[in-house]
Order: sequence, then structure tokens, then C-alpha cells
Amino acid sequence: MQAAVLTGPGAVAIERVPLPAPGAGEVRVRLEGCGVCASNLTPWEGPDWMRYPTPPGDLGHEGWGIIEAVGAGVEGLAAGDRVAALSHRAYAEADIVPAGMVVKLPPELDGAPFPGEALGCAFNILRRSDIRAGQSVAIIGIGFLGAVLTRLASAAGAEVIAISRRAESLALAHDLGAAHAIAMDDHWRIIAAVKAITGEALCDRVIECVGKQWPLDLAGELVGFGGRLVIAGYHQDGPRQVDMQGWNWKGIDVVNAHERDPAVQLAGVREAVAAVAEGRLEIAPLLTHRYPLSALGEALDATRDKPPGFVKAWIDLG
Repeated sequence: MQAAVLTGPGAVAIERVPLPAPGAGEVRVRLEGCGVCASNLTPWEGPDWMRYPTPPGDLGHEGWGIIEAVGAGVEGLAAGDRVAALSHRAYAEADIVPAGMVVKLPPELDGAPFPGEALGCAFNILRRSDIRAGQSVAIIGIGFLGAVLTRLASAAGAEVIAISRRAESLALAHDLGAAHAIAMDDHWRIIAAVKAITGEALCDRVIECVGKQWPLDLAGELVGFGGRLVIAGYHQDGPRQVDMQGWNWKGIDVVNAHERDPAVQLAGVREAVAAVAEGRLEIAPLLTHRYPLSALGEALDATRDKPPGFVKAWIDLG
């Protein structure tokens, strides 16, 4: 099979490697596609802790496809089942996945791309955010994750304030139900704008979806007394400083919404499958840039540089 290998910072090669066989309790998924996650960008840049070359297919973790081989002891799954997979080497034509880490996709999703891990992450963040009707909810960073959360939070009855750098991202947030959109260009102007919207109360919930220091600082400023700051951005480029005095004074809850319990991860994917299959969440308009495996480097660059119209890239392995 073909698999992508990162050979150095900003460098990728497509290699022919042996097709792996599933062991006991495993399945082999012939991948149809894999979403490109912004968490890949730091390894793509080449931090000190990164080691090259990567294992074949490594970093791809938003795959979906068809089960083509089943290991001993696997029950409830068979060759031909279409699934979303929670695996870690999905930048390849196939991947080995524990049988307990796949979710079957219903006929309503046939033929449609489905980055289950990314969508499951959004649903788990929503649950950890504890959003209720009538709350004011600021979402900082309207990429794929922020866009999905905008839709989910607004559908829950919240007054969503979308904050992002790009005008087209703010327009997208409006389309997905955001009541307000604020350009992410000036720290104090944003705070003043949110105070004006909320009558000086600031927000019941703030979800930070960027993973950088300034958005985290801004998020802490926008949470009102007794509110909840939800850290959904993936912070992986160094330590962070926080305004603990401000957090203490306002008595806020701080939630790190990255789930590591496999059962919780799977529950989020199942929720996402149901929402998309039932038409409560439309993801096709958010999967804006499709690339073949041979152009994985271009997909990663686009995820970093965000060309016009960009929301999310995915690798077409079909």
C-alpha cells in the first residue's frame, strides 16, 4: 500500500510499504479519506521534539473507510462495513484499528466524507462546555472546529459571539447561527464590543479554538463572573502564562476539553454520526479543500496558510 512519511520539516514522501494484517481484536480499514488536523502543523514545522522519518501514515487520525479484513475474536464487525476510525496512521491507503475504536456509518452517509474524530471532538467539547439556552457564548477562532461549535451552540439556544481573524470566517459563523461576529484584530476593542453586547456582563461560556497565547488571554478576559472558560485549542508550541489573579477573582471554571478516554472519544463520534445522518448538522460545506495523498504537503500548507474559502482540508484516498 502507499503511505505518507514525513522525512523532515516541511517535507513528505509517499512510500510503498507492506499491507499490514490485523491481529486479534483488530480490523484493517481500507481508507477512503482522512481529514487534515491543525494539530499536524507543529510536527510539520519541525520542533525540537519531533523525530523523522515518521512511521508510515503517521499523524493522520481522522480517517474513514471500509473494513476489508477482520482479526480473530472480533464480533459485530465484518468486511464491507463502512466506518469512521479512531486511529493514528491514516495518511495511508489502509490502517490497522482496534475493533473497539471504529463506529459504523449508516446508509445516510454513504459516499460522503466523514472525519469522525474531528466531529466527535466537537461534540465532546460541546458537552464539556455545558451550554444552555439563553447563555452568551463566545467562540474564538472559526476554523472547522469553531464553525461546528458555532452551529451546535446556536442550535442549543445560545447567543453566539464569533471572533475570528478572517472576514469570510465571520460570514460563515453568521450562516451557522452566530448572533454576532467580531474581527479578531485588537484586544481591547474586542473586549469592549463583547461588553456592549452583553451589557457589561461578559460571557457565560467562552470556547478558545486557536491554541495560541493571545487567544487564550482574550478568552480569559471575555468570561464573566462564575462563567466557564473552555480550552479547545491544541496548545503544543510551548508553555503558556495565564492571568490566575483574574481567573480567581471572577471565580470561573476552566475546562481542558481534550478527551483521552477512548470510550468518551467514541461517544462523541457516535453523537456526530447521528447528528449528520439526521440532518441536524451539515458538514459538506466545511470540507472545502480535497487533495490526493501525493499532495499531503500542499494540504498541510493550506491548513497553515488558509487560502480563500478554506475551512478544512481532507485527503481523498478512494
